[in-house]
Amino acid sequence: MEVKICSTCGANLLGTGYVMFPCPECESEIYRCFKCRKLGNSYVCEKCGFEGP
Repeated sequence: MEVKICSTCGANLLGTGYVMFPCPECESEIYRCFKCRKLGNSYVCEKCGFEGP
């Protein structure tokens, strides 16, 4: 089982409450935890460097 990690804070994502979506630039997977989503913290795509809210 692959451990998913929040693209913003680096938290391990287990269970529910997180979201996965494709990067708008390169289609790489972006994962965000509930807390970072709620606070609107920015993220950076590890593959292409795209930054988003």
